Amino acid sequence: MFWSSSEPHHKQEFIFIISNSIYWICCKIPFQSFRMGPIRKFKRRKKAEKKVDQNVLAAAASASLQQPQLEPLDWWDDFSKRITGTLSESKNSKTFESIFKMSRKTFNSICSLVREDMMARNSNFSDSSGRHLSLNDQVAIALRRLGSGESLSTVGDSFGTNQSTVSQITWRFVEAMEERGLPHLRWPSTEAEMEEIKAKFEKIGGLPNCCGAIDTTHVVMTLPTMDPSNDVWIDREKNYSMMLQVVVDPKMRFRDVIAGWPGSLSDALVLKSSGFFKLTEEGKRLNGKKLELAEGGELREYIVGDLAFPLLPWLLTPYQGKSVSNVQVDFNKRHSATRKVAQMALARLKERWRIIRGVMWMPDKNRLPRIVLVCCLLHNIVIDMEDEMLDEMPLSHQHDSDYRQQICDSVDDTASLMREKLTLYLSGKLPP
Repeated sequence: MFWSSSEPHHKQEFIFIISNSIYWICCKIPFQSFRMGPIRKFKRRKKAEKKVDQNVLAAAASASLQQPQLEPLDWWDDFSKRITGTLSESKNSKTFESIFKMSRKTFNSICSLVREDMMARNSNFSDSSGRHLSLNDQVAIALRRLGSGESLSTVGDSFGTNQSTVSQITWRFVEAMEERGLPHLRWPSTEAEMEEIKAKFEKIGGLPNCCGAIDTTHVVMTLPTMDPSNDVWIDREKNYSMMLQVVVDPKMRFRDVIAGWPGSLSDALVLKSSGFFKLTEEGKRLNGKKLELAEGGELREYIVGDLAFPLLPWLLTPYQGKSVSNVQVDFNKRHSATRKVAQMALARLKERWRIIRGVMWMPDKNRLPRIVLVCCLLHNIVIDMEDEMLDEMPLSHQHDSDYRQQICDSVDDTASLMREKLTLYLSGKLPP
């Protein structure tokens, strides 16, 4: 079971929920009208009411408008009072931003996004006191589970509910995000959008016509060692893990994602098994405007990746070996600065959505790729919302610190020539 953003799902469902209340009716009908009495007295009273001075009614209405109106209780003010355990130890730890690492604006946007799907099915989710859990309550619980990486029981204890409820709510949220969040993860659809990406990448590292940076990371798991079928998940560092491959734009937004391949596969093999590889080889990706170089040479659109990937006409890797020239060293520096965007994106993903950062305890391997996808969608949504909390998050490029660099020796001759021409072009040594 794996998930690739290169194969989008399309499904639209519109469900309208109509609720009625008799409160207004009960408040507006005078209490006396429910009392039994002679019909004649009721008619006399009705006539008397008609004789009431309209000026008196107007004055009463004016006075009512001037009365201070009671503001509705803020959702977070109420919800935060129910937080227990470590989350309630200090006043600062109970602030919304410190718990969810996002602004209220972003949170409200996520609630609006999943509202229809999460509320379409009737549920009786409640906390330990029997209080019904609202949509905001449920989204808060799911985001805390994904963001903290804490166990179901720990999250349940913190928010006053049981671990079964946390599990059901989180999975319902994941399903809703899969349906509604995919527009936040897409390949650039217009030439203007791609040109903007190229310009920003060139500003970062000086590489022209670059459309993205690719990298992979491991989602580490604990699996039963006595089950031989789990051996396929053992990676080169002797961990059980699942692979996540991403292509990233200059703002650290994921543009293509594939998750679910076993950790025993190399980065190069995961790439060749991906929808992104197939689409690009078929000329459906990285097929836009070419850059004219000297001597009639052309530089096609491409992405950059580290030495774990093959050198391809559309995937440039750095030079390796001891006999690297000065101009090649300069290319490698530019390449590294550009590629680092993908490394920082994955590091931020794991720091922000810690459910995939640590060691997952015997996860459902069919569901895990979908959880990884939703974490990527949430990562993009925070960027798309230009959330101010992004500025407070530390930047790092370490997402697989315990993993050694893989080396792929596969080199395409056309790609090697293109890389050499680009290197000379950047150094100003390419003959006119």
